[in-house]
Amino acid sequence: MRPQNTMNLDKEQAQNIASVLAESLPYIQRFSGKTIVVKYGGNAMVDEALKAGFARDIVLMKLVGMNPVVVHGGGPQIGNLLARIGKESEFIQGMRVTDTETMDVVEMVLGGQVNKEIVSLIHQYGGNAVGLTGKDGNLISATKMQMKRNAPELEVSEIIDLGHVGEVETINTNVLDLLIAGDFIPVIAPVGVGKDGRSYNINADLVAGKVAEALNAEKLMLLTNTAGLLDKEGTLLTGLNAESVDKLVEDGTIYGGMLPKIRCALEAVQNGVHSSHIIDGRVEHAVMLEVFTDEGVGTLITK
Repeated sequence: MRPQNTMNLDKEQAQNIASVLAESLPYIQRFSGKTIVVKYGGNAMVDEALKAGFARDIVLMKLVGMNPVVVHGGGPQIGNLLARIGKESEFIQGMRVTDTETMDVVEMVLGGQVNKEIVSLIHQYGGNAVGLTGKDGNLISATKMQMKRNAPELEVSEIIDLGHVGEVETINTNVLDLLIAGDFIPVIAPVGVGKDGRSYNINADLVAGKVAEALNAEKLMLLTNTAGLLDKEGTLLTGLNAESVDKLVEDGTIYGGMLPKIRCALEAVQNGVHSSHIIDGRVEHAVMLEVFTDEGVGTLITK
C-alpha cells in the first residue's frame, strides 16, 4: 500500500515534477557508467543549504549509475585557521605563499577538517565516500611551481619563491579505479607530494582538470561564485571552444581569476574530457541542474 502524501499537489505542480523527471531520463541513460569530476568550492562549501544540496546531488548521480569524483578546495578555511594562530596570509598573483608552517595548516585543514566534512555529508544522504589526499596511494605527484615576474626595470624575469606551492606532474589513477569499481565516491584534497617527499599545496581547479584527464572523464564541472563566464554586457556565455576562448582573452572579456579557470577547463577538453562546465555554485542543486536538465546553470566548453 502506498503511503499517504501529507502535501497534496495540484495538477500544475504534479505536471512540473513529471516534466523534470522525464527531462532527466535521457541524461541518466547517456551518462550511466561515465565518470564526472566535480570541483567543489566557493559559497557551496560554506552555506548550509548549498552544502546539503551538493551532497544530495552527488549521491543521486551515484545512485543512477554515474561515477562522480569530487575534488575540493578550502582557501577560506585555511585562512581562518592561520588567522586563529596569528599567522598572516600572503598572496602573490592569487597564489598563497606556503612556507613549512603554512603547509602544515593546509594539510590539516584540507586533508582533515574539510575533506572529512564532505565525506560525512555524503554519508548522511546515503552515499559511500572515501576521503583522500594526493599523498594517498601516490595519487598526485607534484613539482614545485616556478612563478616568474617580469618588470620593466629588470633585464631578466624575477623568480618568485612561493614555498610549498606545486603543480601536478602525474595522476596515478590506480586507487581511484579501485574505489570507483568498489562503488565508492572518491573525495580528493588537492595536496600532492614531490619526489623528495615534500608536500605541495596545489590549486583545486588544476587538480580537478588533471584528474578528469587521467580518468578520461565524460565531464569536468568547476563550481564558482559567479553565474559562469559573462560578456561585457553581463550576458552568460556558453558553447565555447579554443578559438572563441582565445578571442575573449584577447578582447579582455576573460581576465583575473576567471582566466586560469577557463584555461583549465579548455585544457581538459583538449586532452580527452568530453566537456567542461563552469557552473554557479550559489544555485541550490547546481550540479543536478547541470547534469540532468537541458538548460544547465553555467558556461559549457567543448573541444
